[in-house]
Amino acid sequence: MIAGGMLVAAPERWDEACFAVPAVRALMAAGMAVGVVCPADQREFWESLKGLAVMDFSPNSEPKAVAAGLSGTWEASLAWEAGVAAEVFKIAGIPRRLGIAERKLSKLLTHPLEVRAGPLEHRVRHYLAAVELLGVATERAEFFAPADLSIRPVDGSVLLCPGSDFGPSHEWQIERWVELGLKLQDAGKSVSVAVEAGERGLGQMLSARLGEGVEIFPWSLGGEAWPLLANYPVVIAADGSLPHLAGHAGATCVTLFGPNDPAWKRPLGRRHGVVRHHVECAPCLLAKCPLDRRCQVELETERVWRAVADKLV
Repeated sequence: MIAGGMLVAAPERWDEACFAVPAVRALMAAGMAVGVVCPADQREFWESLKGLAVMDFSPNSEPKAVAAGLSGTWEASLAWEAGVAAEVFKIAGIPRRLGIAERKLSKLLTHPLEVRAGPLEHRVRHYLAAVELLGVATERAEFFAPADLSIRPVDGSVLLCPGSDFGPSHEWQIERWVELGLKLQDAGKSVSVAVEAGERGLGQMLSARLGEGVEIFPWSLGGEAWPLLANYPVVIAADGSLPHLAGHAGATCVTLFGPNDPAWKRPLGRRHGVVRHHVECAPCLLAKCPLDRRCQVELETERVWRAVADKLV
């Protein structure tokens, strides 16, 4: 166990940040002062963990400037990946710098941690394993619970998110999204569509084809809209960052997987559902399919509908 306070380097990808939350909560529950150093667009996300000290940096920040601005006295730090925050810890002279023993990160550490992965396991284990090596208990259900945002979900509302920031190979066919949206409308559900600035237009196309009764949920990664995902009891989304953020906000998610593996990267929590049509070339993890997108094309609407119907309230 570390005596004194510990600074944690937040993973810079949004899905990875969500997977790191249980480990950070475990550190906080162990009784030490815990802070996180994160990109500026993650500040509100990390502030959803009550009692966590949050220090952020802008995209163009120099590590020296960030190190000079650290507040508090920190005796130890923990990093899971090389990046700005891990460099800041070294420049700031934090006495005990712990982290995963991998090539790019190890040169910034005083205490590399040998984390050994077993057979395929959920990505959350990557973060929990490092914390467990410090003698911190991680097997408590509350570490995996959604954030308490004090937002009551709107009964009967469903959010559809057809676009993925992981790339076009992670996106289901627009015609199938339309079929699913019409089924939800026929079931009396109030349907909203997530439209992200700069996406490939799937959200705009879907909302247009579902008609005037559909509401637009404008959002962007790093924006301030993510807590509003708590308004939706059910979120149906392409595999991407949004279902992870929605799960952290408290929504129940049904995530449509293609080239990714749900056993490795499904949203945290047993309440969520996943749908996947397994093909011989999956999981390829590619952003663009070099073949015919068969993992998406062969995923039928009726199969997704059955998974969704099980979550509707």
